[in-house]
Amino acid sequence: MTLSAFDFESLARVNPAALSHRCRIRQTPEDFKVEEKLPFEPAGSGPHVMLQITKTDTNTDWLAKELAQFAGVDEVAIGYAGLKDRHAVTTQWFSVNTEGVAEPDWSAFESDLIKINLITRHNKKLKRGALSGNSFKLNLEVLDGDRDSWESALSQIQKQGVPNYFGEQRFGYQMGNLHGVEQWFEQGRKPKSRNKKSLYLSAARSWLFNLVVSERVKAQNWNQFIPGDVMQLNGNHSCFQSENDDTELFERLKTFDIHPTGALAGQGELQSHDECKQLETAVLDAWQAWVQGLSRQGLKQERRALRLVPTEFNWQWHNSRLQLTFFLPSGCFATAVLREMAVVEDSSERIIQADRESV
Repeated sequence: MTLSAFDFESLARVNPAALSHRCRIRQTPEDFKVEEKLPFEPAGSGPHVMLQITKTDTNTDWLAKELAQFAGVDEVAIGYAGLKDRHAVTTQWFSVNTEGVAEPDWSAFESDLIKINLITRHNKKLKRGALSGNSFKLNLEVLDGDRDSWESALSQIQKQGVPNYFGEQRFGYQMGNLHGVEQWFEQGRKPKSRNKKSLYLSAARSWLFNLVVSERVKAQNWNQFIPGDVMQLNGNHSCFQSENDDTELFERLKTFDIHPTGALAGQGELQSHDECKQLETAVLDAWQAWVQGLSRQGLKQERRALRLVPTEFNWQWHNSRLQLTFFLPSGCFATAVLREMAVVEDSSERIIQADRESV
């Protein structure tokens, strides 16, 4: 399979009316605010300084390197839970192992774009993925679509959630990570750097999952039980199989206590059965070079919820501008929410293109 047929916008939407809505986001970094939520409270003591930092228009990796240089420690001494958008105002935690060095005056690290909100200590390095989720506050400029239609789309998201697609940012600029996967798995051109290898593996599995989700959306059962489904408990990764679509299962689905899942490709047999397995097999068979490539790299079969339910979901109108607030669990994408309400024009993409052309 080549990427000539690849089109992120072709992934199915639940709400067709979203295609008649258009909006613009990220005209300024302040239009896209994210605040990271940890699943624990810092211990208050220990060898690792914990810094809660609000950064504006700043790359997470770059900031981690700057912290290491400022503190006089190796880059490996810096920890953070997740990458955050550059073209945004984001609040996240960093840990700095200061064992063997004098702790600096952290206030001297601040600038117009970097503010330190809290300083405490912890007994462990902050590891990737160690967060419960992110709170979002987004400002959208509505370009097309009447307000009643927008209200209907917003209410639908609030009531039933959205397909849990991996966002476009997972695939790199102009889907570059997927082109890298194609060259690796189909042409034998293995990436040289460890970082690119990791990015490509993640992108490949995410794309295949998105295709499975899209098929379930087309079949109108992305949020329903079908025979052979593997269900996931809300709020964690525990999965189980159910033989029957009984009353209890229906109620648990209705109240978002459980969600149907889709395959994250890797070694071993699909965990699904019957109708669900047939659907997933039909999707993945067209991408066997990718499935086999993931398997050879040691990735194991896993499951991911097909449905994403944003919590604390609210909105306010300010003339033609719409302000959204919501919370998403770790590993979920705000863009998955936005694409169910409109075709989104991201102003930051023009900035990225200009940066690349200036190099």
